[in-house]
Amino acid sequence: MQMNDMILVSVDDHIIEPPEMFDRHTPAKYKGMMPKSMRTKAGLDAWVVPSEGFLWNAGGLNAVVGRRPEEFGMDPTGYSQMRKGCYDVKARIDDQNVNGVLATLNFGTFPLFSGVRFNEYKDKDLALATVQAYNDWHIDEWCGAAPGRFIPLAHMPMWDPELAAAETRRVNKKGCFSLTLPPNPTRHGMPSFHSDAWDPLWKACDELGVVVCLHIGDATGAVTSPDAPVDVFITNMPVTLYATASDLVYSPILRKFKDIRFALTEGGAGWAPHFLERADYVYQQHSAWTKQKFGDKKPSEVFLEHVQLCFIDDRTAVKSRHDIIDNLTFETDYPHSDCLFPRSPEVLWESLSGLTDTEINKITYENANRWYSFDPFKHIPKKDCTVGALRAQAKNVDLSYLDTGMSLSASTKGQVVTWDMYSKQNPVEISESIDA
Repeated sequence: MQMNDMILVSVDDHIIEPPEMFDRHTPAKYKGMMPKSMRTKAGLDAWVVPSEGFLWNAGGLNAVVGRRPEEFGMDPTGYSQMRKGCYDVKARIDDQNVNGVLATLNFGTFPLFSGVRFNEYKDKDLALATVQAYNDWHIDEWCGAAPGRFIPLAHMPMWDPELAAAETRRVNKKGCFSLTLPPNPTRHGMPSFHSDAWDPLWKACDELGVVVCLHIGDATGAVTSPDAPVDVFITNMPVTLYATASDLVYSPILRKFKDIRFALTEGGAGWAPHFLERADYVYQQHSAWTKQKFGDKKPSEVFLEHVQLCFIDDRTAVKSRHDIIDNLTFETDYPHSDCLFPRSPEVLWESLSGLTDTEINKITYENANRWYSFDPFKHIPKKDCTVGALRAQAKNVDLSYLDTGMSLSASTKGQVVTWDMYSKQNPVEISESIDA
């Protein structure tokens, strides 16, 4: 196999939601009550929910693809400072083509990756209508714009597991086989994975083959001290899912629901072999008094039956692939600062040096297609899905740097970052923030 022969399916990318997303998916009862995209007096494009008192940045979270590297530390303040592929589906397809990527699974931005912002609504009926409208837009418009190019992902009404189960069944009928939850629900006042409160949702996912995605975002452990440089935060974020892996393995979920599947999204995979070894050691050494019971299996075996891993560039994971080969998947993380766009195939190919074609295919697309019940070849001939074939369609895509008009000031250099994407924001006084 040559690099251009690879087929790439990414299980972690992101959408900056376009301003018109709710226009065709709002029930008459809630006209004028859905999130609205507006410009603040400070020049920030933001999403506003007037009745709830919320104002959320429309395009933060490092929508920095296409910028000069020295500008990565400054989040966009609006759509004009982003590459169009961040929020426009046709431009996204162009960017996938130029990056040699066949299909992507896309997490939201303004609701946060897990959609926890919908939980903050006081009006839960409005919250449910918003979640469903968001999911319908994502599945019908974003994914529906280009069959075979996107893996659908749904948000959940997490304040009620029964409602979440019903929404899972609803979107599954539309062809959606994945949903997103926070990696540690207790941080948002919700039950832990060790509680049986989530069982209605787990039951639905178990029966339907829906993957529960747990995307990095809980910064607990990522920031070591108040004066740590941002490099510490960026380095530590992926392995915060090591703790989530432990939560899952020692919870009753994976032993109670035999076909349920989870994804540790954007967490890398090089740490996984150590985790598996450690979990088995702890079980052997301590289960006599902790009373954990895995029957005739080891914790590592249970993990590998139920949990998917992914990486952008992780040579340690590739070297240790024999233990985790059927769980390994690829991601690009577009349009975040870790994304290697438009060089993803080149970097990945170097990391895959020495692997067999069978191993490469598992990592680059077969595992993803199997885990997410995704078959792009129903829509696109396989010969047209390779890196080379896709790039041949993208010869006119502009790859010059964006002219953002931004410069890195001395006060910004070395800035300490303690940001946590899951921290609850206080309501704002919208009337003072939005132009009339």
